[in-house]
Amino acid sequence: MYERERGHRAIVACRDCVRVASPPVRIIHVSDCYAPRTGGIETQVRSLAHAQATRGHDVAVITATPGNGIGRSGADDDEGVRIYRVTLPLPGEIPVHFRTAHHVRRITAAYRPDVVHIHDGVVSPFAWAALRELHRLGIPRVITVHSIWGPLAAPMHAGTSALLPWRDDETVVTAVSQVAADSVAAALKVDVSILPNGIDQVLWPPVAPVGESGALRIVSVARLAPRKRTGALLRVCARAAVRLQPDTRVEVRIIGDGPYRRRAQSWIDRHDVGGSITLLGRLDREAILREFASADVFAQASVRESFGIAALEARTSGLPVVARAQTGAAEFITSGVNGVLAPDDDGLVEALCDLGRDTHLRERMRRFNIDNPPTQNWSEIVTLVDQAYARARRED
Repeated sequence: MYERERGHRAIVACRDCVRVASPPVRIIHVSDCYAPRTGGIETQVRSLAHAQATRGHDVAVITATPGNGIGRSGADDDEGVRIYRVTLPLPGEIPVHFRTAHHVRRITAAYRPDVVHIHDGVVSPFAWAALRELHRLGIPRVITVHSIWGPLAAPMHAGTSALLPWRDDETVVTAVSQVAADSVAAALKVDVSILPNGIDQVLWPPVAPVGESGALRIVSVARLAPRKRTGALLRVCARAAVRLQPDTRVEVRIIGDGPYRRRAQSWIDRHDVGGSITLLGRLDREAILREFASADVFAQASVRESFGIAALEARTSGLPVVARAQTGAAEFITSGVNGVLAPDDDGLVEALCDLGRDTHLRERMRRFNIDNPPTQNWSEIVTLVDQAYARARRED
């Protein structure tokens, strides 16, 4: 059995409070992808690692993502979090290494973690290889699934269940939302608890709307890709604009970049809606906040959205959110209270039209969002993660 060091009681300062870690835990996160790559999983793993370090835990990350410069492979430091990069010079920086088990064994022997937190997507070859080795070493582990396993992915994961240790006393399986947890539980026939994504509310303060009367300003933040249903979002917004004419003018501003951008712009040009729909490309947080301040509602059309961190950021800033009901947005949106969860694209159109016609409804939803901050803040999330670690270490 793997020996674990015990730490001492520590008091550490957080951004807005003093936390007591008793005792601090030595944690390794395993993720196929990590900074400097940007994306949902990468951002969430990095934010969680830093939140845990702030609380007083000793945190490291093992990843197949190369760093920049001298940190491309080997070990480097990310603001106090140790990063072990296990990489190969493969096309497209594919997160695969043929000696993953060897490197995981070497790093854990030196770092001596109390628990390892493995982050899984739809396909995570590096994390899966690490999971097999961690099971062999007997190190307690928590797995968090960050994606919805659809009809094509679920059989693949069910097939790997015979090879991967999803069902043992030192493996705790979690997912970032109920819809994601349901897909994992159906595929693997295991109990799945929820560890939601988190947000630093200080970075997404409430914004005062500056939109003009007689207009509905819609904003969206997403990677422009088929999986995010960029085309569906364009069609939904265009249909709402037609239905709201002539009483209400609709302006749509879409933030983000990706492989679908050229096709999206072609659709806008072909349908002559460039005066009302604008692709802004990738923006930094300050620019996104300015867009939120001039918007009336946040909209997304994706269906396979396991959580929806951009929607949570908009909700934290006060914007009503219109999204599909089959997504993780249900973790922080109550339909009719602080946004609308629609069953289909027709429902998205109806919701946007209702909000376009009813300024009082928009203001009531915005006021609810501001008066009731989301519970998915890092202070609460780290507590939930600590509890999952305790279960993996069989301390509860």
